[in-house]
Amino acid sequence: MTAERSGSVRILIVSTRASAGVYDDVTGPLIETWATNRRWSVPERLVVADGPEVGSTLARMIALGPDLIVTSGGTGIHPSDRTPDHTRDLLDYEIPGFSEELRRRGGTKVASALLSRGIAGVAGSTIVVNLPGSSGGVKDGLGLLDEILDHMVDQVHGGDHRRID
Repeated sequence: MTAERSGSVRILIVSTRASAGVYDDVTGPLIETWATNRRWSVPERLVVADGPEVGSTLARMIALGPDLIVTSGGTGIHPSDRTPDHTRDLLDYEIPGFSEELRRRGGTKVASALLSRGIAGVAGSTIVVNLPGSSGGVKDGLGLLDEILDHMVDQVHGGDHRRID
């Protein structure tokens, strides 16, 4: 494993109920704690409802140029779950292996993890990762990011391929 690199992360929570104050966002604090433990800056955490606001908020976040944007929520098969669609529209290219591995790991714990349509990819020099809205799915995603994020950021910024065992 490579030494951790500091960077900046933006967090977008996609939940109609949390944005309306019906219940507290539980995944945002998990992501924020993970990022601050890595000594990454977390300028803000936003909570928006499912719908078009997801795409416009993501576009504004990408324009700020963080190293990483982590979304949580809106990745399932409910008719309002459109986070991956809004994300895909903004990416230069996808990183399918990340999402495939996240679904594989989650599926060993709970079969519904296989219903996640979350994607990962790159927009400019920003890595964008869609995580599920469940705390278990977020923990799985953050664990996977722990294993590969430093290498991902290095590669996006033109780094040389190096061993990451």
